[in-house]
Amino acid sequence: MQEMMKEKEERHKMKVYGSKICVDCRNYLAIQKARGFDCDFIEITEDTGKLKEFLRLRDTDPVFDPVKEHSGIGIPCFVNEDGRRTFDINEALSWIGQEPVKDSEMKLLEQD
Repeated sequence: MQEMMKEKEERHKMKVYGSKICVDCRNYLAIQKARGFDCDFIEITEDTGKLKEFLRLRDTDPVFDPVKEHSGIGIPCFVNEDGRRTFDINEALSWIGQEPVKDSEMKLLEQD
């Protein structure tokens, strides 16, 4: 079973736009590290090219409208290889064959 999940994960990648200065992004990264799966984490505060890439997405995709209405940034933003986007970690984890975040993993997460 675990081998099948790993195989699915290797075939099915996603991008995660975020920043290590964001508590929600650090929480995602803690889950990723604890579980040992691989995704393309795009650190938007690392250089202007990555920030511009994220801002193009944010400025043109209607999924960000509610976020912008509340003066949010919209990270972490999970982008499935088929183009779907979400801010919900459990939905994103399901795309790569991962289980939802478990209660036992909550101790890994920082509180704001």
